[in-house]
Amino acid sequence: MTAPSMTSLAPGYRACVIGSSGGIGAALVAALVADPRCGEVHAVSRRAQADQDPRIIAHGCDPFDEAALTALATTLGAVDLLIIATGTLQTESLRPERSWRELDASAMAEVLRVNLIGPALVARHLLDLLPRDRKAVFAALGARVGSIGDNRLGGWHSYRASKAGLVMLVKTLAIELARRAPHAVALTLHPGTVATPLSAPFGANVSPGQLFSPETCAAHLLRVIESASPAQTGCQLAWDGAEIIP
Repeated sequence: MTAPSMTSLAPGYRACVIGSSGGIGAALVAALVADPRCGEVHAVSRRAQADQDPRIIAHGCDPFDEAALTALATTLGAVDLLIIATGTLQTESLRPERSWRELDASAMAEVLRVNLIGPALVARHLLDLLPRDRKAVFAALGARVGSIGDNRLGGWHSYRASKAGLVMLVKTLAIELARRAPHAVALTLHPGTVATPLSAPFGANVSPGQLFSPETCAAHLLRVIESASPAQTGCQLAWDGAEIIP
């Protein structure tokens, strides 16, 4: 699937992807650099990943290291598109809770740290880089299960709470951002279920045609970003552009 050209962003636009070494993050970098209107893509991960394409500029930055984020902001300068593609659902020591009886303070703190506090710190240091005089987009990867109104199944307490918190964070950031940059759009984006290590344990439960490759996911998300307007700032949008109830 071919990613769209970002015609709503200024020609030669500059993009930055936080979490560029992950499945979705790497696909977003590849799709952006394939857009002839894109001037350069800043690929940010904990360890800089070398790339042969001169328009991909790699940075090593821990999103919890505020000194490193300050240095990154100075290095980047203005960016038109800032995407946070970080997140965690489970690791060897973390599992989504099936019951409140499985709630664990340290596990919950780690999920909230990665899915909510990390994006908040990135926003603190990098939102000022968005231009004031033209469309710019700040987007963070959310999840449909972060919708409070759409929660019918329960479970996954920490992950749901972290993603619901992210929706509120982006909504709050959007209100403040609109005062500074009225053409800017701040979004939480639900990518669908994507064939990455994060979703691998749950792929067997996904209906045929609803498990996306990272490349297809990136194309979907960039189409949503392309069509988003300032009237939608603060919303959570699904991969198909539909608004998800908070």
